[in-house]
Amino acid sequence: MNYRLLIQYDGTRYEGWQRQKMTGNTIQGKIEDVLSKMTGKEVEIKGASRTDAGVHAKGQAANVHLPKNYNEKYIRDYLNEYLPKDIAILEVKEVSDRFHSRLNAGQKTYVYRISTVAVRNVFERNYIYDLDQPLDVASMEKAAKYLLGEHDFQSFCAKKMKKSSVRRLDEVSFRQSRGELRITYCGSGFLYNMVRILTGTLIEVGRHERTPESVRAALAAKERAAAGYTAPAKGLCLIKVQF
Repeated sequence: MNYRLLIQYDGTRYEGWQRQKMTGNTIQGKIEDVLSKMTGKEVEIKGASRTDAGVHAKGQAANVHLPKNYNEKYIRDYLNEYLPKDIAILEVKEVSDRFHSRLNAGQKTYVYRISTVAVRNVFERNYIYDLDQPLDVASMEKAAKYLLGEHDFQSFCAKKMKKSSVRRLDEVSFRQSRGELRITYCGSGFLYNMVRILTGTLIEVGRHERTPESVRAALAAKERAAAGYTAPAKGLCLIKVQF
């Protein structure tokens, strides 16, 4: 049977979503270990998004094929009992055998949080980038318009892609509140470090270190050096995956 999992996690102390040979300290690895204990067999889950080390998620999705028909509530409760307290399974739902969380994902939404005031919020320190300076949001909004639509985002990827680096970005929006700026990104998919590099580039625009028009030039260059710096992982959160 195939099950879809809705997952929430604080990524602060993990080496990212994807299972790695050199460490067991990944979100995927922790969930697979518990499911393997539950079933008595080795289990592999497939995540919708491979979030980086230190990135958080409120709505990560994954699917897993289990050797027999398990009760959905039992799977959820078993996982939540044995997983670390900074990983939670919000929902388990039986889906068709052909469902694949990554291949069937239609749109993903990320939010990046930036503190623009001098005094940091100590209770939010793991979830917000302490930039500690104001930004010209109007210029950032102007720059973001060049990013919308389907483009080759190679300049905004931290590694050379063997496959296509063309992605569709449907929304880049900004919301300011009490010394915090939140940038929301919605798109068909994102390259390695893409959201963090987009954010670093937009911050440079907001600091007047580059012009809004330079973002268009960075897209055309298809070279990592043409874009801005990579914003820290802790400010980024995967909000939802739509199918």
